[in-house]
Amino acid sequence: MTDLDTENVRTRTQELFLRNLRLLEEGRLEEWLDLYHPDSVLEFPFLPQGWPAELEGRAAIAEHMKHFPEQLRVSFRDVTFVETADPTVVVAEFTSEATALVTGRDFRQSYLSIVWTEDGLIKRYRDFWNPLVIVEALGGTEAAAGAVTD
Repeated sequence: MTDLDTENVRTRTQELFLRNLRLLEEGRLEEWLDLYHPDSVLEFPFLPQGWPAELEGRAAIAEHMKHFPEQLRVSFRDVTFVETADPTVVVAEFTSEATALVTGRDFRQSYLSIVWTEDGLIKRYRDFWNPLVIVEALGGTEAAAGAVTD
């Protein structure tokens, strides 16, 4: 792969990540799910006990995220990419300004995400963020657990 090819792949991968954030902001879950490989994995390494730490497959991700637009209004900001040796991998730091719609509470979250892509789709997404922020915004542990376990 030439340097130009590498940069083109890196740019497309970063654009895929940004589209992922934009579609979540807009609550367009069907289109958001189309960005994910059918065998994708979504990981949340630091979630509280009882919350799913890993979701395997597009169907499991869809089930987990189905109420997102009803529960959260979010705006992602300050996306910074860390260049990786593999242009199909994104490492991004960013923040969000959000509102938990069920409580009306505003909150701010910081993220570090590592995303592996394959064939122009998200294959694995490892999402690091502080779960205590969302637990508080959703009204406590019990209310927050109900929001993610349906």
